[in-house]
Amino acid sequence: MDSGAPIAIGGFEERIVPTVDGLTIYARDYPPLLPETGLPVICLHGLTRNSRDFEVIAPRIAALGRRVIAADMRGRGKSANDPDPAHYVPAVYAQDVLALMDKLGIAKAVFVGTSMGGLITMVLAALAPDRIAASVLNDVGPKLNMAGLARISAYVGRTQPVDSWADAAEAVRATNGAAFPERTDDDSFWQTFAHRTFRTRDDGRLEFDYDPLIALAFADFDEDAPAPDLSPLFSALAQKPMLSVRGGLSDLLADDVVAMMRELKPDLETVTVENIGHAPTLEEPEAWDALLDFLAKAD
Repeated sequence: MDSGAPIAIGGFEERIVPTVDGLTIYARDYPPLLPETGLPVICLHGLTRNSRDFEVIAPRIAALGRRVIAADMRGRGKSANDPDPAHYVPAVYAQDVLALMDKLGIAKAVFVGTSMGGLITMVLAALAPDRIAASVLNDVGPKLNMAGLARISAYVGRTQPVDSWADAAEAVRATNGAAFPERTDDDSFWQTFAHRTFRTRDDGRLEFDYDPLIALAFADFDEDAPAPDLSPLFSALAQKPMLSVRGGLSDLLADDVVAMMRELKPDLETVTVENIGHAPTLEEPEAWDALLDFLAKAD
């Protein structure tokens, strides 16, 4: 497989990069609007999502003069499924990101990580701190709310295929409507959401664009167990500039955890996106303005 050979497509180039264990990872590579103004930005999605989550903000960031890489983690989007689902964990994803950076010639980058993408970024800070210049953690921190994890575990890998894009839009509205209460009746929003998260099967039906076996990460989930403490990983990442984005209605990142993050990192920059749950799209005006301001100072 060609290691990172570009395929030109609207607004970005498609990259197919081999991992250390022989799978392939897909990424969208958005060239910067010249002149370049800073280090590349690497965007990492959440558990059941893919690079299309960044289809709006990635070209916006590229227009600021930064190269942007939006990757599909293994088992999602156009990246290969792993024959061993035990590999669907942040430590392996972090190695995939390092392989991607090496193949694309990126020594250091600013990371934007949504949910699981933020966890991957924290792991990267422990594995290869010199590869991270700054980070944006979108609705994720060193302690996760077990109620939010329970909600995710209840649906991941359990969904059924649907027959039309209208049905797909209704499916994502049913699953994510509580996170976007002001968008309940916005059909266009849910159509866009569906096109970012579903794929068309060979039989013409539509299904979520991920390997259902990623759900095995929740096989032993116990809602009554204490939340894992990821403070050591967060502290490694906290050595660099950081912006925390939190949905005001988030059931995964509690407000008191953001306060804890600020205690661990007094210069932490924060923004709360009101009336949004898990997780902000980063297209919201307050999120985008905070990201814009942060990138102007990052590197």
